[in-house]
This record gives sequence, C-alpha cells and structure tokens, in this order.
Amino acid sequence: MSKLYVVPTPIGNLEDITIRAINVLKDVDFVLAEDTRTTKKLFQKYEIQNSLLSHHIHNEHKTLESIVGKIKLGQTAAVVSDAGTPAISDPGFLLVRECIANAIEVVCLPGPSAVLPAIVGSGFPCDRFIFEGFLPHKKGRQTRWKIIAEEERAVILYESPHRLVKALKEIVEFIGATHQICVAREISKIHEEFKRGTAQEVLNYYEEKKPKGEIVIVIDAKK
Repeated sequence: MSKLYVVPTPIGNLEDITIRAINVLKDVDFVLAEDTRTTKKLFQKYEIQNSLLSHHIHNEHKTLESIVGKIKLGQTAAVVSDAGTPAISDPGFLLVRECIANAIEVVCLPGPSAVLPAIVGSGFPCDRFIFEGFLPHKKGRQTRWKIIAEEERAVILYESPHRLVKALKEIVEFIGATHQICVAREISKIHEEFKRGTAQEVLNYYEEKKPKGEIVIVIDAKK
C-alpha cells in the first residue's frame, strides 16, 4: 500500500475541493501540511480527523528520509500546501522526487491552482502560455525580465503584495508602459479582483490602492 498522494487544496473558497480529495485526506495514514494551522481549518470544515505532520520549505530536507521511510513500510501519505497544488511554487517537489526514486507510487490529484483562473480571467489568448512562478528577488531578476520581454506567449507570474508595485514598475521599464497586463488578486475569495489594462494604468491603480492578498500577474503575449 506504499503510496503518496499529492492533494490540491482550495486557493480561497473552501468549497473548491473535490470529493476525491476529501476522501483521500480521510483515508491516508498521515497528512503532510505546509502549515498545520491552515490545514486544520480545512479539516474542521469537512470533519477530517487525521494525523497532521509539518512539511514545509524550512524542514523538508531534514524530514524527507523519515517520511519516505514510513511510506516504504507500507503506509499511505498525502501532501498538501496551504493553497493550490503542492510542488507548484510550494513544498512537495523534493518529496515526490524521493518517492519516485524509492519506487513508491505517486498519485497526483487534479484540483485548484491559481494559474488557470488567472490566465482565463485575464481575457488574453490562453492557448499558449508559460508559467514563471516567483521571479528572483535580486540576483538574476533583470535577466528574467529581459527574457520575458521577448516572449511570444502570455506569461504568468506569482508575486507578493509588498513587491507588486516594484514588479509593475519593472514591467513598464522592460516590457513597455502600453503593454496589456492583468493582475488577478484573491482568486475565489470574497475580495477577488481582476485589474486589466496597460502596465502603466495598472501601476497607477496599485500605487493609489495598497494591494493585499495572493497575487497573480498575467502579461499578454508580445504582438
């Protein structure tokens, strides 16, 4: 029965979870959570009673061997992040790789992710796009922007609210003030917002209105 389930969890609205995901979280021997406090809220809503172990970016290297050891002994485990699909700009990749290396079956459930709602909701052509995740904070950041500026597909980025204005200024600088972009904020939550327009228009908006919450930037393809 040695098996690891990769289970996506809601990015906002707690009802955005599949029946299969709930059943897996109930049935496995233990659940690995990025932040157990966040996952407990989900467990409480769906009356899930299971063992929660902390598994995040600061301890995943240290706990990897013991977790894989438990699974190899015949236990089943699920890994979840705070929101969305594990391993996509979140912990999970190292565990999946190590399980595969140890011939442990890995089952990835389909489910919530901020990428697809953002690109579809942007109104930009979405038959072809690339996902850049979080850009480097310092070293290599300008290099990435120069590459993105030449991209002929739509580009999707994750960004934190306190760096959003900086990122928008860089889009104006490296890609152009009149280039069309969309900032998708708090997707599926009460204060969901899609701000569309030129890079300069969106920058002006967020210079006046301090951004909060989870943010996805969509940059239209180069014409």
